[in-house]
Amino acid sequence: MRLVFSFLFALFVALPGAARAEMLEGDALWQALRDGGHVVLFRHAIAPGGGDPASFQLGDCSTQRNLDEAGRRQARAIGEAFRQREVPVARVLASRWCRSTETAELAFSTAEPFPAIDSFFQDRARGPGQTEAARVRIQTFEGPGNMMMVTHQVNITALTDIFPASGEGVVLRPLPDNPKGFAVVGRLRAWD
Repeated sequence: MRLVFSFLFALFVALPGAARAEMLEGDALWQALRDGGHVVLFRHAIAPGGGDPASFQLGDCSTQRNLDEAGRRQARAIGEAFRQREVPVARVLASRWCRSTETAELAFSTAEPFPAIDSFFQDRARGPGQTEAARVRIQTFEGPGNMMMVTHQVNITALTDIFPASGEGVVLRPLPDNPKGFAVVGRLRAWD
């Protein structure tokens, strides 16, 4: 019994370390992105505050929390980092919130609205359905290139259990046969 317990304990301790060893950083992470076939979940760039004003209207940016100048600089820096490193971007999906769309457009010059990655911060009941739709889209992505998804902290945390900083990307490798649909490959602060 003691031998079984020791084996299980050793396995439990070894697994988290092995998972950490698979996380890529720096040049290795950029090379993986150059190779293509990844999905990057970006939290929108800096938009001071939290949530949205009570007067929020989806089609009216003047009623929303938006990027400030630091956020716009951050979004441009994200795009510049991808261009300098020659990372192929096949598709850019964005939340319909103005701060996400603007981040995508400033970084990648395009943004395709994808409601599954709209914020559900103020309506948590929408979270599970949106998270599942986003997960399926991630799971079924095939290169060439990479797909960017510019979204919100709540969406990224629901999918990955990671709480990203503004402008931070979480790099995923789609796994079509995996129930979760993907593996987290690394975290990217492209503006650093």
